[in-house]
Amino acid sequence: MPAMKPAFLYAAFSALGLLAIPPAAHASEGKTASAQILVKSSASWNGKPYTAYASGTPEMTVLKLTIEPWAALPWHTHPFPNAGYVLEGALTIVDKASGEKKTFHAGEAFTESVDDAHHGIAGNEKTVLLLVYAGIKGKPTSVPLPGQVKEY
Repeated sequence: MPAMKPAFLYAAFSALGLLAIPPAAHASEGKTASAQILVKSSASWNGKPYTAYASGTPEMTVLKLTIEPWAALPWHTHPFPNAGYVLEGALTIVDKASGEKKTFHAGEAFTESVDDAHHGIAGNEKTVLLLVYAGIKGKPTSVPLPGQVKEY
């Protein structure tokens, strides 16, 4: 087999993109990212402290939930801590027992109640939420109150 010429190898590796990235782009030292804490709390939005995690195999769930304008989610509870971030629109969370409510707008994060009945109501435009549940494998992330439909 004839020997390959360096020019041919250079052209072949360049075509594959293997020479296009300088070695420094593969790894760098020092600060490479920045972080902004959106919400960090040991209590829900209405001040109820989180007590302890349920036992079982942990399961993380991340949902993107879209709610139509002025729509109200059914009354429900969550069996474990979760947090949300409003990507678009606004969401008013209402605590069923106390009637307390709070509105979160695009760019705001919130922590939800555990075992407290509540629901969310969208504002005058479509509301899009990013929800993160620190759950337990095999358990639902949301439990509707009797007579209510599932939240999603």
